[in-house]
Amino acid sequence: MNKKILLSGIKPTGRPHIGNYFGMMKQIVDMQEEYDSFPFIPNYHALTSVHSAEDMQRDTLDVVIDFLAIGLDPEKVNLFKQSDVPQVTELTWIFNCITTMPYLMRAHAFKDSEAKNKDINIGVFDYPILMAADILIQDTDLVPVGKDQIQHVEMARDIAEKFNKIFGETFKLPKSKLVSGVEVVQGTDGQKMSKSYGNTIELFAEDEEIHKAVMSIPTDSKDILESKDPEECNVFALHKLFSTEDELGEIRKKYVEGGMGYKESKDILVKNIQDFIGPLREKRKEIAKNPDKIIEILNKGGEVARQRAEEKMKEVRKKVGLI
Repeated sequence: MNKKILLSGIKPTGRPHIGNYFGMMKQIVDMQEEYDSFPFIPNYHALTSVHSAEDMQRDTLDVVIDFLAIGLDPEKVNLFKQSDVPQVTELTWIFNCITTMPYLMRAHAFKDSEAKNKDINIGVFDYPILMAADILIQDTDLVPVGKDQIQHVEMARDIAEKFNKIFGETFKLPKSKLVSGVEVVQGTDGQKMSKSYGNTIELFAEDEEIHKAVMSIPTDSKDILESKDPEECNVFALHKLFSTEDELGEIRKKYVEGGMGYKESKDILVKNIQDFIGPLREKRKEIAKNPDKIIEILNKGGEVARQRAEEKMKEVRKKVGLI
């Protein structure tokens, strides 16, 4: 029996943080036995903001190293970079020609970008179409995403349905997958964890960086003996990711009954994050010593993804009349 296809990517735009890990990267690792997985590095997408070849090349390899360090097995998945599948840009143009501007203007990411900067590039506007091409060209069944990306998967489904209606049944309708409890990973300031907010804890941070980030988390002024609401505490929100069930229950109890100050809570969180990140960080350093192996993994995955995409495009070209 053929496994279902899973696809998801992380842009090469700087270092990943624990929000990236729990929101998407961990899902790919956890499901690599169950699905035929296509994790990829969307470097075409990154071009909307990265305009340095050196940065792009470095960050692309870094994301691969990150994936391998957290347990992704290149023998079980097809890890590739987006630009090794140029067929996605061809499919993007075809999708552009059946998608209206008012439809794309509904995209949350576009509206957010426009609110911050009126002079945005076409790549930002067209982002959902390229993402749809990434997903649909591989006959994807499942897309692990963060909450803010659900709309993009829904748009991919809409585009697939529209194409199928016009040209005949061609594309699967993919589904998104959220992991309960990490739909949005909270940053150190209580907002969604995001590089743009400067509220992240890097996935491979050094111990002193972890300590500094956790100690910077704002709290109220309640003293040790006062009762505290754990669900209103930014520190406790991160405990949910790094504490064992028993430990989390004990911390919650002390919050509610009084007897735990925020300094103690932060100290426990620092230790737990350091214990979690430390082994990953050391594994990453070892993997990074062999860049030739990393490039070999990318090339191998790219070949598989490109061949699948070309087979799909032969069908698409025929259906739209290009052949």
